[in-house]
Amino acid sequence: MEISSKENTHFFSNNTILPVDRSSFKSESSASKEKQSCWGGIKIFLGALSFVYFAKALSGSYLKSTITQIERRFDIPSSLVGVIDGSFEIGNLLIIILVSYFGAKLHRPRIIGAGCLIMSAGTFLIAMPQFFMGRYRYERFPSTINSTVGLSPCLQDKSQTPLSALEKSQTKINAGCEKEVGSSMWIYVLLGNLLRGIGETPIQPLGITYIDDYAVEENAALYIGCVQTAAIIGPIFGFLLGSLCAKLYVDIGFVDLDSVTISPKDVQWVGAWWLGYLIAGVVSVLAGIPFWFLPKHLPKPESRKDSSTSSEHSKFITEESKDQRTSYWQQVKLAEMAKDFLPSLKKLFGNPVYILYLCASIIQFNSLIGMVTYKPKYIEQQYGQTSSKTNFVIGLINIPAVAFGIFSGGLIMKKFRISVLGAAKLSLGSSFFGYLLLLLLFAMGCENSDVAGLTVSYHGAKPMTDFEQSLFSECNSGCLCSKDDWDPICGENGVTYVSACLAGCRASSGVGKNTVFFNCSCVRTFEYSQSSSAVVGPCQKGKECPKMFLYFLVISVITSYTLSVGGTPGYILLLRCIKPHLKSFALGIYTLAIRVLAGIPAPVYFGVAIDTTCLKWGSKRCGGRGACRLYDSSALRYVYLGLTLVLGTVSILFSVAVLWVLRKKSSPQDETLSANGERDACGTKSRKDNFVNSDQLIQSTYWPEKETRL
Repeated sequence: MEISSKENTHFFSNNTILPVDRSSFKSESSASKEKQSCWGGIKIFLGALSFVYFAKALSGSYLKSTITQIERRFDIPSSLVGVIDGSFEIGNLLIIILVSYFGAKLHRPRIIGAGCLIMSAGTFLIAMPQFFMGRYRYERFPSTINSTVGLSPCLQDKSQTPLSALEKSQTKINAGCEKEVGSSMWIYVLLGNLLRGIGETPIQPLGITYIDDYAVEENAALYIGCVQTAAIIGPIFGFLLGSLCAKLYVDIGFVDLDSVTISPKDVQWVGAWWLGYLIAGVVSVLAGIPFWFLPKHLPKPESRKDSSTSSEHSKFITEESKDQRTSYWQQVKLAEMAKDFLPSLKKLFGNPVYILYLCASIIQFNSLIGMVTYKPKYIEQQYGQTSSKTNFVIGLINIPAVAFGIFSGGLIMKKFRISVLGAAKLSLGSSFFGYLLLLLLFAMGCENSDVAGLTVSYHGAKPMTDFEQSLFSECNSGCLCSKDDWDPICGENGVTYVSACLAGCRASSGVGKNTVFFNCSCVRTFEYSQSSSAVVGPCQKGKECPKMFLYFLVISVITSYTLSVGGTPGYILLLRCIKPHLKSFALGIYTLAIRVLAGIPAPVYFGVAIDTTCLKWGSKRCGGRGACRLYDSSALRYVYLGLTLVLGTVSILFSVAVLWVLRKKSSPQDETLSANGERDACGTKSRKDNFVNSDQLIQSTYWPEKETRL
């Protein structure tokens, strides 16, 4: 539906500032009406695109906030969760070339609208397993669920053995476990995220180019800046939504919440992870509606119709007539494009600054993507925080720090009119000090909780090397216990026991969360212990842990800000050192490399590394390894932070190489040239050109998945 000039004049004339019309072929009044129509249409498109950016950032960040919930709900390891997380990038890559090439020739707003529908369908698909795989079942001793069952936790007679203790036997596996296929439902989560990636593909390339084509040139940067701001606000709401849903029990609305015997602090707790995906899906549907009513083309502003110098592409595309300029891509033969592809690729990879910066970016994004993906899990396991509190902290503290860092980097570049060499120095300094601050986090961890048979022996000494064998001791030798169970209780001696049976408890009273176990032989035998009772749930972390968590938050916020400051200078460094006619191609290769070599593999191998620090794996009902129940805090800290730092250090080395090449290419006189100088550090364009569009470069800065990698 075309938007009439009368309607747009009515809505936007009060706040519209029109540029001076210098055309000698149109009257001032007719030109004014056309510009008002253009401004009105582009503003509607801008509002719609900003909402779409918010929607896609909301769903992407919400996925990050539910990583641990999905892991527990489907009983899968971190490495498999990493594959699910990386499926978004795979979906994006499947059609990005087709969308980028054919999208510009078709109805761009409607393609974006279709992408929103696909994105919402994928988001809804992620939530669907909740409605098909039955109620969530966690490991609990029967007496904590039903007070009428008179059973002793320490089962001394097989006739007393409850059904829950025999479910994992081989006979049950052969008899009916084929029906227990709930854990395979994670495939739908993977497919849904893949579909999200496909739907998100047209939003960025088609949306930004549409604004660039039809906005007044001096306003294009401001509009793109508005879109990127919405993309940064999205993750804040995404993590806050994750915090809210994590407080609610997974089967809320389907079960009596009074019968739930675990709390959000329990490692078996699963929040209403599916609820946020339904909300995010509805938001995506709403975001896509306006695009179905927007026109394929908007009238171009007068200032861009006859200008031969303002637009970047006009500098390297030969103009013979208006019609030829408009139909340029239709006239280019496929053979000619293919013929020019390899020489362009050769020129691009022959640029040492570009190739070194590309390597530095790939490695740094591996570091940052892996770190951000598993940051919620790290906080939960290292500091004993709930999923709800973890997501709240990340959404309300960390992400605003990143946004402020990005803004600060652009402001510094603009205010001090920093050259390309200066941008390289600023980017390098940001990375160096950011990763240096990350070193402090090694000293801000919590010690392992005292878990009998895993982190301490049943007598208080260090555990044996074989953790599985050490779960059994003389104090529980008379009990028929399973080493696969995870139903932790906290003894009055401050030690956590894997289950009441392994604690040697022979009596209990109460029901649900108020269950108390008595006459626990293993609690009594622990050194300095004066009692033999225990309560449901694991013991809290050490007294110093809350203080360490506070220190972690402070350093984490400063680190996030410091690393983000270098994002804008680094991206501008990339733009300034590429010949104009190769910029689009260079950015395409850059985006493709980041997605393929960082976005997909980083969550997977980070997850594999984190899995190696697991001390106690859960067990699926039909046998097989489930999700991890307990991590070695020290090992997790060294693996998570160490892998991040190693990758960061390698990326810094490449950044140093970039700076060295730039210094080698530029003479000392080039570094001190004013804004009106002859050359820049890359030797590809004048220093004047570097700053003539500095506002646009700073405000339109974009790098792959910026809004969801915060």
